Amino acid sequence: MFIRPIHVNKNGKQHAYWALVESYRTKQGPRQRTVAYLGQLDHQGRLGIRHLAQGNRNYQRKLFEDVQPQWVEIDARRIQVERCREFGGCWLALKLLDKLGIASLFKTVMPHGKEDIHWAVMAQVLIICRFCDPSSELYIAEHLYGHTALSDLLGLRCDKINDDRLYRALDALLPHKEALEVHLKERLGELFDLEYDLLLYDVTSTYFEGRVRGNPLAQRGYSRDKRGDCKQICIGLVVSRCGMPLGYEIFAGNRRDVTTVEEMVEIMEKRYGKADRIWVMDRGMISDAKIGPKRKRPFMSVLKSESKRACQRSKQAV
Repeated sequence: MFIRPIHVNKNGKQHAYWALVESYRTKQGPRQRTVAYLGQLDHQGRLGIRHLAQGNRNYQRKLFEDVQPQWVEIDARRIQVERCREFGGCWLALKLLDKLGIASLFKTVMPHGKEDIHWAVMAQVLIICRFCDPSSELYIAEHLYGHTALSDLLGLRCDKINDDRLYRALDALLPHKEALEVHLKERLGELFDLEYDLLLYDVTSTYFEGRVRGNPLAQRGYSRDKRGDCKQICIGLVVSRCGMPLGYEIFAGNRRDVTTVEEMVEIMEKRYGKADRIWVMDRGMISDAKIGPKRKRPFMSVLKSESKRACQRSKQAV
């Protein structure tokens, strides 16, 4: 709460009085409301109200009594700000990782070895920096990490962070991709009561500039970025009906989308078990020649029946 001056013009004269105002949050954003109109207050009265608004209960009985102001003399020319660090986003991301149990999972699947810095800690650095400011590992090492409070929150000095260590942390984390996805699916299901009866699947691509000789999946294919001159990889992503990611897979850049459907369905069933799920995807991904004979009839019937129901609902809505 805080006090605010209010000016009113009446009979050609301006009158000033004070009001006690409170800030609160709504779904439409922050709002303010007047708690009490205080009338005209002198400096001492305003000081007493301000102390009360800040939660100092000792001033409650002295609102209109003699309240002496408190003064502190400073030399503005000798004040300077040093070691500015961004704290809020890093602290929130660290709390979210703790709530999701990510730190404990990393320590379990990536036991401490001969490395100087635990890979579990480096994985947290990558996730938190991606959460706060999505950028490259080189930018994290040279700029981002040193301007945040992560060195204090994680106890990891800035000179220990370099691009080589961050890239090697990605290599150490990649083998545990499936364990991480299963853990997140279970934990998010406990926190938010998510439903997985309907899954959405789509494929996108990202390209590389260069020869990319070290990545056999980098091939020339249909470029969604209009860069047919560059090698690329395809990324298949599965999300729930509310948009929560459940898993992704990397495919060769020259692979057609329709050829990934059967493989992705098998991966999801192996990871999360078989269930009566409805898959939603682009019509062009469905091909009789690419869906196995064991899955062909039930898989296609589910898609056709769901598509029919969706069309009926859309016609009714129109």
